[in-house]
Amino acid sequence: MQIESLSKSNYPDVANIYQQGISTGIATFETKVPGWEDWDKSHLPYGRLVAVEGNTVLGWAALSPVSSRCVYGGVAEVSIYLAEQARGKGIGKQLLNALIAASEENGIWTLQAGVFPMNKASIALHEKCGFRMIGYKERIGQLNGQWIDNILLERRSKIVGI
Repeated sequence: MQIESLSKSNYPDVANIYQQGISTGIATFETKVPGWEDWDKSHLPYGRLVAVEGNTVLGWAALSPVSSRCVYGGVAEVSIYLAEQARGKGIGKQLLNALIAASEENGIWTLQAGVFPMNKASIALHEKCGFRMIGYKERIGQLNGQWIDNILLERRSKIVGI
């Protein structure tokens, strides 16, 4: 397995994995996968990674800005999704650690993640990679008519912004 840069050419596989995450009902408030142009605009130009084995994309991770205000330029939100067949095999940890390294190479001092409380695997993955729970947003959004909380996780760099 290799970690590579995510590009437009592998976006169909990325979109398929994103749809698998949406279908679980525990990964995101999104209900449909955006097209490449919208996805591209909403993510930072760096920190876009795919885990690939052979010609198969097993997962993806990317960074999004948390704000357009310059003071938050060193803060990014993490997205990470794994294909159904890749879950529970340590691929997520390799992918998230690579994303952390890419974020620090680009001056990011704080990574944030918002995770549904029922997504225990994602919470555990983030904690294994140095994130800590800092709180939650109660009933922050609805999915399929159900109010859902969002657990807030944060990772502060030990090399950037200290």
